[in-house]
Amino acid sequence: MDVAVVKTGVSTKRFIQISDCHLGPLTSETLLGLNTDESLHDVLALILNKEPRFDYMVCTGDIASAGHENCYRRFIDIVHQYFSQPFAWLPGNHDSTSIMSHLSLPELPESRAIDLGNWLVILLDSVVPFKVHGNFEQSELDYLERMLTANPDKHIMVMLHHQPVLVGSEWIDQYILRNADSFFAMLDRFPAVKAVVWGHVHQDFNSERNGVKLIATPSTCVQFKPNCNEFTVDTLMPGYRWFDLNDDGSLVTGIERVTGKQYIIDYKSAGY
Repeated sequence: MDVAVVKTGVSTKRFIQISDCHLGPLTSETLLGLNTDESLHDVLALILNKEPRFDYMVCTGDIASAGHENCYRRFIDIVHQYFSQPFAWLPGNHDSTSIMSHLSLPELPESRAIDLGNWLVILLDSVVPFKVHGNFEQSELDYLERMLTANPDKHIMVMLHHQPVLVGSEWIDQYILRNADSFFAMLDRFPAVKAVVWGHVHQDFNSERNGVKLIATPSTCVQFKPNCNEFTVDTLMPGYRWFDLNDDGSLVTGIERVTGKQYIIDYKSAGY
């Protein structure tokens, strides 16, 4: 069943994306040596400092390291420590979609669509249970088609976890969205689509296809070095992406990263 679109009630279109937090079941959990709770706090504190006013925030998956319920509860609690603005999430390959959607909380983050006035952000689930790569179920593609058909006057941003195009690193590009051709064939029918945005790759990425911007976002924890065929950890710091969504359908975007910190990270790791 489709979830009703959430309306913000304001005309501003400053939109924040975080991704790939990889929280463990305990606050002491680490990823490649980095305490992921600490880095999430640092990124949210950075947003609080850099973004005195924004409309909405979304996390594009891998919130948890292995889909533990307390990871999602803690994530929501941590975000609420910093912001009162509404926020949304979608699952990544490390997450449990079932746990995320069935938490016994009075108000869960939005998981389907965000109405930002002239813009509509559509959130999609690209997770294949127990697999690292992505793929859309036919029901998900059907949902996307219904939303695009029903909103011809909106500028559209589509968000998912997995990269739908190769980003240039062989080791992670093997986990691409497998039915990206069907996905893009649908988007090609709807000129209102302005951007496709994802997480998963733990790095900045910008490209364009048929006038649609293709954008990936850094992780709030460990970064993966671009254009490396073997697993390689980058020395860049955790960060987030901001978007200014203009009424005419154009957008401006950028990345901010944590500064003035030194994390314990295993830069020589061959994987995780």
